[in-house]
Amino acid sequence: IPPYHVYMYRNQLSIQENSHAAIYLHIPFCKQACHYCAFHFSTNLKLKPWVIKSMLKEIVLRQNDLQGMPITSIYFGGGTPSLLSLSEIDQLLNQVVRYFPIAPSAEVTLEANPDDITLEKLQGWHHMGINRLSIGIQSFNDTVLHYMNRTHTGAMAQKSIAWARAAGFNNLNIDLMYGLPVTTTQDWSADLAQVLLLAPEHISAYCLMIKPKTVLGYWHQKGIMIEADETRTAEQFESTIETFCKEGYVHYEISNFCKPEKYSRHNTNYWKAGPYIGIGPGAHGYNGSQRQWNIDHNGGYVKGVQNGKLLCTEEILTIANHINEYIMTSIRTCWGCDFDWIYKKYAINLMYIQKDYLKKIILWGLGHMNGHTLYLTNSGKLLADQIASDLFVED
Repeated sequence: IPPYHVYMYRNQLSIQENSHAAIYLHIPFCKQACHYCAFHFSTNLKLKPWVIKSMLKEIVLRQNDLQGMPITSIYFGGGTPSLLSLSEIDQLLNQVVRYFPIAPSAEVTLEANPDDITLEKLQGWHHMGINRLSIGIQSFNDTVLHYMNRTHTGAMAQKSIAWARAAGFNNLNIDLMYGLPVTTTQDWSADLAQVLLLAPEHISAYCLMIKPKTVLGYWHQKGIMIEADETRTAEQFESTIETFCKEGYVHYEISNFCKPEKYSRHNTNYWKAGPYIGIGPGAHGYNGSQRQWNIDHNGGYVKGVQNGKLLCTEEILTIANHINEYIMTSIRTCWGCDFDWIYKKYAINLMYIQKDYLKKIILWGLGHMNGHTLYLTNSGKLLADQIASDLFVED
């Protein structure tokens, strides 16, 4: 099989960059369960070879789903994609580029944990065409990492970044998490300072969400854990914005910061309602009119695909679904929520319908209007989900 860059060269003459889509590959395996994680994964690796074989087959089964649209983003997520061998990642990547037209400038991201990263793996990833790494650091504080049940230390996190640079990666994302009960203001300030020293091109800073069926969810239900103080969490969010923006990062989505032009193409495709395919157990996809998600059971997924069937659920989206999803995602970004776009596309004048509520948002200092577009202030971003929900339309 020719390497990834050969396929890119073959495809580049026929690619139209103004129409694009993405492919997400879900790797449902981890060394151990993080206490906050609610994604589909397994710590039992016995089915890993069969899941990979089935994902290779699913790619073939799904080759016509995007109707020939060029792929500008390929994303290995999970789970923990860095658990896979170089050969397994190479097989999946080459299978994608064999059956889909890939844009020559495509962003190819791999999520990795610091404790999986070695110079050999990094060099292999770089050689096969991975051009962006998203490293799940979460914190550099060992006490906080232990509370999360992460498998690495702060020192390992720093070393992984240095090795990635040595291997030639010039597009790195660092994942961070704030709002934990054990994360003090001083802890978070130290994490922010450490990130600035490492100077990644992209930073994702997420607030802890306590979800059911997680260890933290169980602790919270039983009263073992008390949620972090809301005021302290808000201060951590505000200090994140101030710290990174002062250093030239663009705050282009509530949880995401990047150096100029280094935004995540893959996530931006989600936020702008672009089409994408989800490959693997539990993976989601969207084709512009309906959503689809695979069965989130490794054994069931393998059995279905090996029998030539995709065990998945489909949902046809209503006009209200489309509008509400646009509001939910756009309001979180620096591009704002464009009510004129909603009117032109769906003939619903939401700006008029919600004129009184929009006046309140502006009066309360939660947002401002520029023409027909609503942009949230930093105070408004703290309440983004509530504001979006208040703007939703009904079927």
